[in-house]
Amino acid sequence: MILLSFDTEEFDVPREHGVDFTLEQGMAVSTVGTNRILDVLKENGVKATFFCTGNFAEHAPEVMQRIMDEGHEVACHGVDHWQPKETDFSLSKQIVERVTGRQVYGYRQPRMFPVSDAEIEKAGYRYNSSLNPAFIPGRYMHLTSPRTWFMKGKVMQIPASVTPLIRFPLFWLALHNLPQSLYHWMVRRVLRKDGYFVTYFHPWEFYDLKEHPEFRMPFIIKNHSGRQMMQRLDTLIRMLKDRHHEFVTFTEFVNRQHV
Repeated sequence: MILLSFDTEEFDVPREHGVDFTLEQGMAVSTVGTNRILDVLKENGVKATFFCTGNFAEHAPEVMQRIMDEGHEVACHGVDHWQPKETDFSLSKQIVERVTGRQVYGYRQPRMFPVSDAEIEKAGYRYNSSLNPAFIPGRYMHLTSPRTWFMKGKVMQIPASVTPLIRFPLFWLALHNLPQSLYHWMVRRVLRKDGYFVTYFHPWEFYDLKEHPEFRMPFIIKNHSGRQMMQRLDTLIRMLKDRHHEFVTFTEFVNRQHV
């Protein structure tokens, strides 16, 4: 099974590099990127899960509607991506459910920062996907965390996939910068070992970042961005479909584990 997901947030990465960047500018970038992602998914006839911030949901209701109309799952990703708060667990759920008119079952913390397991369960979520069980200097140090799904209380924890043994992360940066053949080989290795694969991307990766030096984006982020990233995602999906792997939403995955 393939659990494809997108952290659907207002683009704020330039702010990490000292650029004054407004919410409106960030939403413009992410709206373009999300529609490009949806185009690729529609072309391939596969489903995914979109973890949406409260900001994105409130400022792009037409995109949220398209996500739902095309059969994808909507989950929560905090409220303001730049300034996560302890109250985001419940407030994010309230906002996204109000905008979509649907119950939300999953949560992912912005930047996959630590979360309160008790608050996640209290807010009524069935799963939490806020763990990248890898070592990434300056970001994650989770080499002793479980590599595959596990339970904490009543909430299923669904970490992002990493390779066995060395725990190489197979998230968005890997597909940007590795040769596609190597990335595909590592994905297939995870599938043979675990029986499923979890990865995540962001809408702004599918925006033409190379055309905007004023964003001050590092090379490893803007490398193969925009339409090149659309092509890379399309090639990945086609490779997995050719091998008869099924694409499921996170809630579908939870339901199949009978927990």
